Amino acid sequence: MKGIWRYFQQCSYLPLWLAGLTLIGSFYHYSTKDTNELAEQQWLSVSMTCYRQKHPSKICQPITNVMFLKTHKTASSTILNILYRFSEKHSLTVALPYGNEPHLGYPRHFHASYVEEFKTLGNKFNIMANHLRFNWQQVRRIMPDNTFYFSILRDPTLLLESSYVYFKTFSPAFRNSKDINEFLSSPWSYYNLAEKNNIYAKNNMWFDFGYDNNAEYDERYIHFVLQNIQEIFHLILIADFFDESMILLKDILCWDLDDVIYFKLNARSQYSIQALNPENKEKVKEWCALDWELYKYFNNSFWIKIQERMDLKTLYKEVDLLQKRQKELMETCLLEETAIEHYQIKDENMKPFQAGHASIMGYNLRQDLDNKTLNICKKMIMPELQYTAHLYNSQFPFKKKKTTGK
Repeated sequence: MKGIWRYFQQCSYLPLWLAGLTLIGSFYHYSTKDTNELAEQQWLSVSMTCYRQKHPSKICQPITNVMFLKTHKTASSTILNILYRFSEKHSLTVALPYGNEPHLGYPRHFHASYVEEFKTLGNKFNIMANHLRFNWQQVRRIMPDNTFYFSILRDPTLLLESSYVYFKTFSPAFRNSKDINEFLSSPWSYYNLAEKNNIYAKNNMWFDFGYDNNAEYDERYIHFVLQNIQEIFHLILIADFFDESMILLKDILCWDLDDVIYFKLNARSQYSIQALNPENKEKVKEWCALDWELYKYFNNSFWIKIQERMDLKTLYKEVDLLQKRQKELMETCLLEETAIEHYQIKDENMKPFQAGHASIMGYNLRQDLDNKTLNICKKMIMPELQYTAHLYNSQFPFKKKKTTGK
């Protein structure tokens, strides 16, 4: 396997003086507030890049310090489950939300104080993966210097439809339209910049990465942000190619195949999916133009990274192994061997949280499983809120947290 730090050695082609010129240009073009925020992240990015160049790894060893930016409606709950299981397998410490919160301060920019026991543990955490609005300066207070940063993106057309159904009753922009097509026919009729919770209705991925989802479309600004994200994040996965993403993630992190085996979580039933007409599919690219540029850029970089590490024959051979192993586990674990409607789930503690007009599916386990297999299978299907509570009680037994969904 090629060196896992090959992507970290970026100082050689991004000298500090070049970053300085970029920052000077930003002062000329952007407001003081935007410039200070972007400049700070850019300088932090360059310093971290140089650190990795000076401390390369020569032997492939599993990376255990991982920060995952959990974007909304991008299959990120499934990845969270993968990371939670990995943390238990290796007895790692997870940066969990303070108190009874389900996320790390979202939609506010992340602050270290949002992490339980931050004052006690400092930057001794191994895994960070709950929802947050990215703020690298504060994340660095939690995670070690050699942390691997990654995230996941999804086609904005599919993402907006999913957000519409899931956040239908939560987002004012969605609430007053009958369906996604009506909303897209005249989005400014429903979207108010001043209303809270409308972040899910326009450029939500851009917002999750810490930027202004209502920023005007400007090529220089977009280029600056894309380069900044690329400097901080070592890998951006693509939800539309989820199995391929898992193989690439496994390869870069030097994990085992079983570490990235998954059962799809937080998925909607088919009857709650709304079909966009062709005209509105194109409108999404304009309405969520920042997300569209983000997705195009990192979809391209995703396939470049794959080509740098393996040929397509090798990739799809591993994808086939992943899918076969997944099928074996589903046959072993599941009563119905597939996801079912939430009202069909027998164990109340395994029911996923329901939101908006979405019908979130789950699983029933077989009743004849031995204790070891039962434990493995239970963790595979455990919904996000319940698993977070389980880890919270394991890491902080002196505190109490609910163990069932909302």
